[in-house]
Amino acid sequence: MVKLKLKGKDYEAHPGKLKDILSSIGIKLNVVGARPLNNMGQTSKTLIDLFQVIDDDERVELITIDDPQAVEIYRHTMAHIMAQAVQRLYEKAKFAIGPTIENGFYYDIDLDSTLNEDDLKRIEKEMKKIVEENIYLERFEMKSDDAIRYFEDRDQPYKVELIKDLNVTTVSLYKQGEFVDLCRGPHMPSTGLVKYFKLLSVSGAYWRGDEHNKMLQRIYGTAFYKKEDLNAFLKMLEEAEKRDHRKLGPQLDIFSLHPEVAPGMIFFHPNGTIIRRELENYWREEHIKAGYVEVITPMVMNESLWRQSGHWDHYRDNMYFTEKDGQTYAIKPMNCPGHIMIYKTRSHSYRELPLKMCELGTVHRYERSGVVHGLFRARAFTQDDAHIFCTPEQIESEIIEVANLIDKTYKLFGFSYKMELSTKPDDAMGSDEIWETSTSALKAALKHLGMEYQINEGDGAFYGPKIDFHVRDSIGRTWQCATIQLDFLMPERFDLNYTGSDNKDHRPVMIHRVIYGSLERFIGILIEHYAGAFPTWIAPVQARVLPISDKHVEYAHHVMERLRESHVRVDMDDRAQKINYKIREAQVQKIPYMLVVGNREMETDTVSVRMRSGNLLGAVKTEEFVKKILNEIEGKISNSIFTEEK
Repeated sequence: MVKLKLKGKDYEAHPGKLKDILSSIGIKLNVVGARPLNNMGQTSKTLIDLFQVIDDDERVELITIDDPQAVEIYRHTMAHIMAQAVQRLYEKAKFAIGPTIENGFYYDIDLDSTLNEDDLKRIEKEMKKIVEENIYLERFEMKSDDAIRYFEDRDQPYKVELIKDLNVTTVSLYKQGEFVDLCRGPHMPSTGLVKYFKLLSVSGAYWRGDEHNKMLQRIYGTAFYKKEDLNAFLKMLEEAEKRDHRKLGPQLDIFSLHPEVAPGMIFFHPNGTIIRRELENYWREEHIKAGYVEVITPMVMNESLWRQSGHWDHYRDNMYFTEKDGQTYAIKPMNCPGHIMIYKTRSHSYRELPLKMCELGTVHRYERSGVVHGLFRARAFTQDDAHIFCTPEQIESEIIEVANLIDKTYKLFGFSYKMELSTKPDDAMGSDEIWETSTSALKAALKHLGMEYQINEGDGAFYGPKIDFHVRDSIGRTWQCATIQLDFLMPERFDLNYTGSDNKDHRPVMIHRVIYGSLERFIGILIEHYAGAFPTWIAPVQARVLPISDKHVEYAHHVMERLRESHVRVDMDDRAQKINYKIREAQVQKIPYMLVVGNREMETDTVSVRMRSGNLLGAVKTEEFVKKILNEIEGKISNSIFTEEK
């Protein structure tokens, strides 16, 4: 018998296809799939659909269409609906892959013509027809040789290549009407169950991500069970477009990109450099408090170091190399081997552990041009890196301390976050026993913190499991930033030791961790999180003095100097323009405070304070303004202390 669970109720039935099982026991709810359960009652991340066979003694938890995980099933089906619509409209279309992704799905397609927005509307219209037709899906299996001939006859070379690479005897296919696709599922029972969708964009994508292969067209879309959820998502996308750091960054003179001379690398302008330095200053203050020592390691080191660390075998394709005097050197993609070399320069006692070494280290990693994305995915970036060398007994307390530092930092910027524990990947170094020990130590620390987390199977670093922190920004998007990685292997490969209380040599454990992750990426996230309106403490220009006319310039200059003496970043707009023009210009540049000065202000030693939000605070004594803005800056307060900024 098979065992099923649905909304707290248990059922038993004979083995068979899940849809037949449901029919046999009379379950008529909108069940669209299931999560397999192990003997401990824990659910698998892998979902199955109603076409899957449930064998004797297997246990599953049924999911209905309104289940949060059902999104994986109906978005996958929507990718097939989109492909079917394309096939109807473009008979010569050749299909590659069509997976689900976070917040949506896509399909890579080889077409004779380049799609535009009007084409997407045509495809969308045809998709609606397919939904209305409510076509029932059918899953069937075919021998690989037969499937190859099947897709060859239909001029689908990408499917043929995929089947050959699978190297299996049998493959599964899904059929909906005239459309048949190579697929392992899961899918909805019919096309009529998902009604709320939208095609979002089309872009180029190399087949299999290789720039030497043909460029295909990738159509992106999304789908939701509820119309209001779709509308909310589309509204969020509109807001995200307004906040795009690639537009706001140059507009606010923060950074620029010059792919013709440095592809994937960032040129920080004075405004961007100020933001970056403020983040660095905060980082240094907090790390000094937490007992870290700052180091600087070379940018270029001999290949032998990277062979010993394991990066040569596991990360070489992402590294940059240079040769001099018959020697091969690598531009560092990570900072950890440099910190290990510092550790090895002398002997260490258990009394000085944990040793916490930190560095704002710039690294270079080769990213394919198709994935480079402004500040978010760069080829050169600075990690706020640290490595903690500790005893096995100190692991839990150190991870807790790092997690608390991450929590403090993210609260400063108004971020909430969620955590993921990533486990052993396929290309991992080390034994299963070491990985089990490492993973258990991270779980113990998370349990002590009392924080919820998700398991991300197989996504750990090649040298150890990790905890990833995903921050949620002001419009609800999530970004992976901080990470804590536990490493028993590097100390082994580099023969690291410390003298224990028994006067014998022992192997330390390394904890790799970042808080911001990458300064470049974090600045990009902040640009979009704040829509360029940074808190005063990190704003490049914190106040601007605006004289109403030429006769007020001298007093305006006096106000500016008083602010500068107090280390406020201030400038003055003394152009021969109307005051309303100057105010609008300052608001566009998202300067926190505008200080308008005219006759009345000169006579009373005041400034008329305006906020970038448009709020007019009226006349404030100059010294009082200086005092308040300094309190706001020094306290790193997100909102104005004059009034809550909406």
